[in-house]
Amino acid sequence: MDYDGIIIGGGHAGIEAALAFTRLGCTALLITQNPDRIGTLSCNPAVGGLSKGNLVREVDALGGEMGKLIDSSCIQYRILNRSRGPAVQAPRAQADKWSYQAAARRALETQSRLSILMDTVVDLAAAQDRVQGVITQRGHCIGAPVVILTTGTFMEGRIFIGPFDAPQGRLGEEAAQGLGRNLRRRGFPLGRLKTGTPARIAGNSIDYSRLERQEGEEAAPFSFDVDPDLRIDRPSVPCWITYTTAETHRIIRENIHRSPLYGGKIQGVGPRYCPSIEDKVMRFPERDRHHLFIEPEGLTTQEMYLNGASSSLPEEVQRDFIHSIPGLEEARIVRPAYAVEYDYLNPLDLFPSLESKRLSGLFVAGQTNGSSGYEEAAAQGIMAGINGALQLKGEAPLVLGRSEAYIGVLIDDLTTLGTDEPYRMFTSRAEYRLVLRHDTADARLSPQARELGLMGDRCWERFLRKTQALDAIRELLRSRTVPGQGEQQRSGAALSLRPHGGDTLERALTDNAVGLEELLPFAPELAAYPAQWLERVRLDIKYAGYLEKEARSVARNAKMEAIKLDARIDYRAITGLSAESQEKLSLVRPLTVGQAARIPGVRQGDIALLMVLARTKQAPEERTHEEG
Repeated sequence: MDYDGIIIGGGHAGIEAALAFTRLGCTALLITQNPDRIGTLSCNPAVGGLSKGNLVREVDALGGEMGKLIDSSCIQYRILNRSRGPAVQAPRAQADKWSYQAAARRALETQSRLSILMDTVVDLAAAQDRVQGVITQRGHCIGAPVVILTTGTFMEGRIFIGPFDAPQGRLGEEAAQGLGRNLRRRGFPLGRLKTGTPARIAGNSIDYSRLERQEGEEAAPFSFDVDPDLRIDRPSVPCWITYTTAETHRIIRENIHRSPLYGGKIQGVGPRYCPSIEDKVMRFPERDRHHLFIEPEGLTTQEMYLNGASSSLPEEVQRDFIHSIPGLEEARIVRPAYAVEYDYLNPLDLFPSLESKRLSGLFVAGQTNGSSGYEEAAAQGIMAGINGALQLKGEAPLVLGRSEAYIGVLIDDLTTLGTDEPYRMFTSRAEYRLVLRHDTADARLSPQARELGLMGDRCWERFLRKTQALDAIRELLRSRTVPGQGEQQRSGAALSLRPHGGDTLERALTDNAVGLEELLPFAPELAAYPAQWLERVRLDIKYAGYLEKEARSVARNAKMEAIKLDARIDYRAITGLSAESQEKLSLVRPLTVGQAARIPGVRQGDIALLMVLARTKQAPEERTHEEG
């Protein structure tokens, strides 16, 4: 074999897969059609967001790179949903696209044991249901026992702008043709999905006086591998908000027949939760306007991203409806909006390790699995890289549970439920979202990163110091009490503390009216700790009851997750299973009873039967024979 592993694609999944795989001691070749486009932010120039910011922090806690990349290229930072509870808050940062790309490429080029090749993979080499390597467009046959497929929108990709279409994965970049056709020939269940991107307009052609200005906040790092008091020393530039008008909607409606999406040229299913502007106008006729965010593409360009206006309408229609929007009456289009349709692999064909069920050694990650978004791609990429390396070492795969990480929710949803539209992560998909807050990602995942070998001594020591400090803060709050009312009046204590005389500081903090600043006079040592650590403890105390409730639920479900199922079970041979359950279980081939219970259509009685079979550890053929 030429390498231990081959990674196909240099997007966000490919980056994380390649780095994790090689950081675990394996040699790898990353094959990409254009090394200059490694780490491209193909759509919006931002990283993070609701639930997505949690994914970025989890990737970082596992030893990944995305958090560091956005920290080094951030040009605006905000915490979203700050007015709501901590379970649904998340960081989001605008990125300087070109700085992000440069940092991503630098991370790959400086990683030991990793090589990069400019070529296009057109087929897999395989023998006896085991991948052996890849075959490229230029005729190279490169051997490897592990192949990680991260093709994004490029596998048999085709872009659409009104009547124009072309075999491209991004505007101006040719598609990866041949691989999808050959995977179909091998029996892989491939389908077509569609996504889109809005126009980029020249910033100096915008009338900002007609727009709402949106400033950022003081930037905090996504990465845990930094000093806790560090603030990102980066420029902060504003974004802008405007709205569509009745005239915008009229132009779109009158030209809807010219959209390839509505004209039948596009067969792939688009993202339900990120519709094109023509979709929004047609699906919500009662809405008289839709808001648009105008986001800078970077510090060294005038291009602005028109978030909320993705489209596949002809360019002249795009120009007309953009000019009907306040502030954009004279806007010049630099790059038109377009839709892109591409091949994806049905993720039900994957184990939770992201390994193919039909070709051992083949792992698949990112949009190739039907997901949508940089963050979802990176999360799958790092898991595919980890599990590819673990397989080579003869070790069990790392599969994160739904209570351990948003990454666990993401991969379980894909491999258990499947998807027939671009999958996007939401906080509502996570039943344990209070446990999965973005600020707790290191506590949940860093010990596993250390055990794997993805966390070095410096970072581990920083994590241990933080853990010890959090324990010390909690102990301090438990051991100190709020003085009585008389002493409170003499010391000028906050009025919110009046009902808490004699309570521990910890108990006082459960009152929404009491903040840490009111408690500082009674525990001045707290001032020595970083504010984010104090906030972490405050949230844990405030939501302790809810966290305990989630912990009990986790414990109950853990019992079902602990009951293993053999992936080779012939469910059609098990007497007593309903026909629907036999069909669904045969398709998904769950590895635990817990996973089986999450498959739509599998009945509770069938789960009970599986539990009995698993505990008796008898092969289904034997049990069927006995029952007959």
